Amino acid sequence: MYASTAIAREVFEIEANAIRHLSDLLTDDFDKAVHKIVHTKGRLVVSGMGKSGHIGAKISATLASTGTLSFFMHPAEAMHGDLGMLTPDDIVLAISNSGETEEIVRIIPHIKARGISLIGMAGRAESTLARESDFFLNVAVEKEAGPDQIVPTSSTTAMLAMGDALAVALMEARGFQPENFALYHPGGSLGRRLLTRVKDIMRTRPLPIVTPQSDFKKIVSTMTSGRLGLCVVKANGIVVGLITDGDLRRALERSDRSRFDFSAEEIMTRSPRSIAPDEMAVEAERIMIERKINALIVMEDTRLVGIVQLYDIGTL
Repeated sequence: MYASTAIAREVFEIEANAIRHLSDLLTDDFDKAVHKIVHTKGRLVVSGMGKSGHIGAKISATLASTGTLSFFMHPAEAMHGDLGMLTPDDIVLAISNSGETEEIVRIIPHIKARGISLIGMAGRAESTLARESDFFLNVAVEKEAGPDQIVPTSSTTAMLAMGDALAVALMEARGFQPENFALYHPGGSLGRRLLTRVKDIMRTRPLPIVTPQSDFKKIVSTMTSGRLGLCVVKANGIVVGLITDGDLRRALERSDRSRFDFSAEEIMTRSPRSIAPDEMAVEAERIMIERKINALIVMEDTRLVGIVQLYDIGTL
């Protein structure tokens, strides 16, 4: 049997130590890089070769989805025309563990010649990339995980963590909010939740409505036909209360009277909490969780227009 579990734990420990060590490597260049990016009119162009390139593509995607205009530029393709995508207002983030990757080193003079700021991310502070960078992010690791340290493991993890730190710092600097994130992720679960309004998911008909004088049998039949586990109590067209199946159970537990001897107004929750149809679904969810209820009536001015349930939001 292979000692796979022990190996996994060792890898986790080595890579965790590499990430913890990054805090000791931070300098003022990190703050300066964030400031420069926030105040640039251009894009943050990320470039890297091999495994560093894969990490760079992920970093660029994270940046682009969190409010920083960014795209990935392959350094080899850059020397064959893609440098034309750069503008003087752009900033380049070049990633290389050794800081001597040929394809990266070759594009540095062309970046500098155009007056484009260069952020270097490398594992060697004495490397070409580190020396030529306007801002240097040190991602040096003590060792790679795995036999003979031949596979980039800890180093790529450190690069990814530094990229995440940069993205989060930029989010904070820009005041990036969940609503902003949703605009960039409309197809994702979080995006749907943050962009969905109450009117998009509320139940509108048939609404289970009873009068204050409705008896127990009428209440139960209305709840059953409405399939919402509740009914709304209206008097003269105005909502005066709400009855849930929980209200029914509590009424039966509190009284020795016959179950058919209740009227709606005796067991309803008076002045129930409501929400407007244009409110965000996540706000409805917050209210329901905070109040420990499963549904809200939806009111437009004083008019009942629907019912929204916690379940409806949970399925987004």
